[in-house]
Amino acid sequence: MASRYWAVSLPVQDSATALWNTLQEQISKNSFDTPLYRFNIPNLRVGTLDSLLALSDDLLKSNSFVEGVSHKIRRQIEDLERVSGVESSSLTVDGVPVDSYLTRFVWDDAKYPVVSTLREIVDGIHSQVSKIEDDLKVRVAEYNNVRSQLNVINRKQSGSLAVRDLSNLVKPEDIVTSEHLVTLLSVVPKYSQKDWLASYETLTNYVVPRSSKKLHEDNEYALYTVTLFGRVADNFRTAAREKGFQIRDFEYSSEAHESRKEDLERLVQDQDRMRSSLLQWCYTSYGEVFSAWMHFCAVRVFSESILRYGLPPSFLACVLAPSTKSEKKVRSILEQLSDGRNSTYWKSEDEVGGMAALGGDSDSHPYVSFTINLV
Repeated sequence: MASRYWAVSLPVQDSATALWNTLQEQISKNSFDTPLYRFNIPNLRVGTLDSLLALSDDLLKSNSFVEGVSHKIRRQIEDLERVSGVESSSLTVDGVPVDSYLTRFVWDDAKYPVVSTLREIVDGIHSQVSKIEDDLKVRVAEYNNVRSQLNVINRKQSGSLAVRDLSNLVKPEDIVTSEHLVTLLSVVPKYSQKDWLASYETLTNYVVPRSSKKLHEDNEYALYTVTLFGRVADNFRTAAREKGFQIRDFEYSSEAHESRKEDLERLVQDQDRMRSSLLQWCYTSYGEVFSAWMHFCAVRVFSESILRYGLPPSFLACVLAPSTKSEKKVRSILEQLSDGRNSTYWKSEDEVGGMAALGGDSDSHPYVSFTINLV
């Protein structure tokens, strides 16, 4: 699949069929590695010249918007597939691969009636894609909200002992709670463990001797218990802090532990469900946006061809996918076949005193041409 195509149109002097045959022959002879396809565009309602000129001013901006939404959904699909660990899927439009949809393009009159004006078609496409983009933002925000909640929980479970959730590390038998006694949890820097064991009994009065037990250790800290009279707990906290020991607030509750466990399982299930739903929505929406984009490209080729070549419509529209090394050769072929009708007015700015192609790409040519980047 090519990732970059040219949509072009050439002025027809006598016969579109004869021009197409000549183009095929020239491409085959001089740039045989360049795929070439007809871009079948119906006769659309031209309207007035003023309306066409006004529309041309908006085409480039609208194209950037529609193309941008298409790429945004594609990137979202790639991210979701990578996170899900699923094999990357071939994106389709109504079951047809996107590149085939472009190269075998057929106008959908049910969605975009040819009796509508060009402005109505363009505005309809813009409105359709805007709604899909808004829906994408809402769905992604909901999914990211669940991911953020899970990330917070995971950080608490995987961070250092200074910040992580301790409920998975502390067992009921580690905690002594009575009318007078309490058990505190102290986070001790690894290099200060000897200092802790030598000093904790004397940080305040009424500390139970030899009551400290190490529960867990990570790369930075160790977690110790200490049992003492509840009425001196505040004094102990202050003295411990002065020596660089952090007393973590903790109250063991089997109900709270189970509740946190259930919340985590629910969030994991919600994340998986929302990721799957979002991925399926993106597959469908990408096809809708891509179809809208290709119809927009057809409108763009049609309107720019009328402005370039005049009325009645008489041009050959096609799609090519030249390799980088073949670009100059293909440009030369297209220029030769379009020479002789208005071509003088559509040379580059260096060749003709500053005149640029109306509504076209920054590079001017004696024919309509713009690039379609699929990725």
